[in-house]
Amino acid sequence: MRLEQAGIRVTNLERSIRFYTRALGLKVVRRGDTRVWGGGLWVLLRDPRSRRLIELNWYPKGSLFYRGYHPGEALDHLDFTLGAVSRASLERVHRTLLKRGAKATQWTPSTTEGWSTHVLDPDGIWITVGRRPTPAERRSAG
Repeated sequence: MRLEQAGIRVTNLERSIRFYTRALGLKVVRRGDTRVWGGGLWVLLRDPRSRRLIELNWYPKGSLFYRGYHPGEALDHLDFTLGAVSRASLERVHRTLLKRGAKATQWTPSTTEGWSTHVLDPDGIWITVGRRPTPAERRSAG
């Protein structure tokens, strides 16, 4: 497993995009809107030199993830990837995380169609572990 990205909660998404792109030189890779299922807006940024990713997340009041903002407490989540592995591998990782002290959330391999699992670390920080399609899955989708 390797760290994929870190997510940061922001209070003003466009202002934060301007800062991270203009001041720090990151590039927008992708944008998303998960408000339809209770999430928020997100923007994925990449550092062109290190290739590392940061996800900026803005959650409206009423979102499943909305919390009052306190400066310095904006780490939203950490994303890890297993790479191209099977759903069974992801399920094993999920069980191992729970055995080693992670707290369960409602998003498990069974609720994400086997693509990711989401747990909380002992201090409540959101941890996402995802997988990419295996070669066999890529061939069958083609």
